[in-house]
Amino acid sequence: MSRNLCSGAFQTHPSTMMQTPHAAAPPVPTVPLFGLALPELTALLAERAQKPYRARQIFEALYRRRVSSFDEISVLPVDLRERLASDGYTIGLPEIVQSARSVDGTERYLVRMADGETVETVWMPDGDGGERGDGSLAASEEAASEAEDEPASSFRRSTICVSSQVGCAVNCQFCLTAKLGIRRNLTSGEIAGQVAAVLNRHHVKLGGASGSESPARINLVFMGMGEPFLNYAPFMQAVRLLVEGVGIPESRMTVSTSGIEPAIRAFAAEPIRPKLALSLNASNDLVRQSIMPITRKWNIAQLLDAVRTIPLRTREWITFEYVLLGGVNDQPVHAREVLHLLEGTRSKVNLIVWNPGPGIAYTQPEPEAVALFQKTLMAGGMPTYIRRPRGRDIYAACGQLKRTVDSAPLLQSATASNLVSIDVPAV
Repeated sequence: MSRNLCSGAFQTHPSTMMQTPHAAAPPVPTVPLFGLALPELTALLAERAQKPYRARQIFEALYRRRVSSFDEISVLPVDLRERLASDGYTIGLPEIVQSARSVDGTERYLVRMADGETVETVWMPDGDGGERGDGSLAASEEAASEAEDEPASSFRRSTICVSSQVGCAVNCQFCLTAKLGIRRNLTSGEIAGQVAAVLNRHHVKLGGASGSESPARINLVFMGMGEPFLNYAPFMQAVRLLVEGVGIPESRMTVSTSGIEPAIRAFAAEPIRPKLALSLNASNDLVRQSIMPITRKWNIAQLLDAVRTIPLRTREWITFEYVLLGGVNDQPVHAREVLHLLEGTRSKVNLIVWNPGPGIAYTQPEPEAVALFQKTLMAGGMPTYIRRPRGRDIYAACGQLKRTVDSAPLLQSATASNLVSIDVPAV
């Protein structure tokens, strides 16, 4: 080849052109089916001249049976399975690649997505007491279990803590996940897929009879990595898939938010929605801004106004979560301010003793301070519970999820300066 120095172009002469083999065709990009709703599956199958009942068969296999390969969908003709595979479609369940087990039976999983990104998901046999007092069937089961003093080895229910984003942008100062920043949102299939992967690991048959080897009842808490309401549409799609497909009632789901005011208002209008838990964590805006910078965008009054728009179902209560930080927000004066804030709401408070993490300078409150805080709230007529810490020894407790692999450069670091300019996705 010679180079034309005027144009900067390369000139190739036939006499010097080398013969190279034909380049291989690029691989067909894979598209996961897990995460598609029934209408989407119906449209996909119609494009392939298939009748709607075929979409229903795939929907049932994906969500109710939680298959991991096309070969397991034996009701589909072999040629249809082969065509879907050749067109680049896969089942697309996330994969559990690491696990750790706590002395209390809690298990923490590192769950890998198709692009290699990972999140953490937690399995808690018998839960952590978070449902107590919220008016649901799960709360009744929690109370009955405590009364029976049931041994851990005989559990018949479990709670799965689910992540909604890879990392988190909200930057709560007491939370390890905040140190990751935000990498990306999870898709609806990746959110619901965590649940399916964990259920498959434990061979759970939902609604199993008493005495079976699997827990008969599963509760979900969307309290893992990320802020669900900053990934609103995929999160709500995942909820619908879990209800309509997997078969977990919405009354057994709780979503926790740091306080995304427009999303709370949209959530209030949803026909299918979990119970709501608002991470309050302070009794006034000054303290809350210091530990949750998002308060600069939506203050406590705005959040409570939004929460009051939710049409509560029979026996449904709003949960306010309150992480107790030693010497910061754990004094009786703070408890009295909380009572004033929540006056007139159908709500209860979950107290969470802060779970330590490396590089975070807060301290745990004294046990006496925790007891006095609870006593003050209860004396004021507020149902108040202390959440049991689960999996502290394996960094699986509230605020401790941090990913157990090295992180690549962040798409957005979690800092107070960029937090206040967060844009809320369309809801």
